[in-house]
Amino acid sequence: MTSTSHPSQTPAGTHELVRRWEPEHVRAELVLCHGLAEHSGRYEHVGAQFAAAGIAVTAYDQVGFGASGGRRAWVDAWSDVLDQIQAHVERSRGTGLPVILLGHSGGGLFALEYALSERPPSDLLVLSAPGLGGGAKWQRALAAALTRIVPRLEVPNGLDGAQLSRDPAVGEAYFADPLVYPKSTVRYGAEMFSAMARVRGALDRLDISTLVVHGAADSIVPPQSSAALADRPAVQRVVYPALRHEIFNEPEGPEVVGEVIDWIDSQLS
Repeated sequence: MTSTSHPSQTPAGTHELVRRWEPEHVRAELVLCHGLAEHSGRYEHVGAQFAAAGIAVTAYDQVGFGASGGRRAWVDAWSDVLDQIQAHVERSRGTGLPVILLGHSGGGLFALEYALSERPPSDLLVLSAPGLGGGAKWQRALAAALTRIVPRLEVPNGLDGAQLSRDPAVGEAYFADPLVYPKSTVRYGAEMFSAMARVRGALDRLDISTLVVHGAADSIVPPQSSAALADRPAVQRVVYPALRHEIFNEPEGPEVVGEVIDWIDSQLS
């Protein structure tokens, strides 16, 4: 297995950083979308475990995050987020192998909206604590109002490291990471709230085979926010007792990734 990173460009021409974990013998391709306020480098162990199972992983830093270009935690147009996913799905599709799209948290929201769009689909969808809910009604209303007045105003995300994982080292590493940007612009927040509403209203259209994994002790994206997905015929949803938001970074993370791989194998067979 080889692990590499390289610069690339988004469809809009913005610099992006792309990471790749490639096994010697590739049997499937996986595109990974990281969550809000983080970057693809936090998935080194996840990419390596998938690659050890013969699944090549491509993960990119979303524009405005990590080592990619663009104003921090900002989006000019929400379609740019989906364009970035599409570029990597299409590149993976070009291998002729099955393609899996995996998104965590905010990345799960992006991946799900992509799957519900008319864009070229992946074969399978995996969602980890997908960000389908968040913010009180007044916060959503305030974000919608402020984005017309001070769209570039940055607001701290207000995360506590203990919310990420029961392993204290995870939170410590998160806040010590220079590529983590723990703030969001008002515009980005307002666009995310709008995307949540669109996606929740379109779940009946989800027909791609989907696995949802969620920690029962997730206080960032509460598990009930993904409960509606369990009603879809194409969806299998697993809630893990005691696990927090970053389910792959919990002490049981390797076992969870292993179960995701087992599910992918069952679908591909």
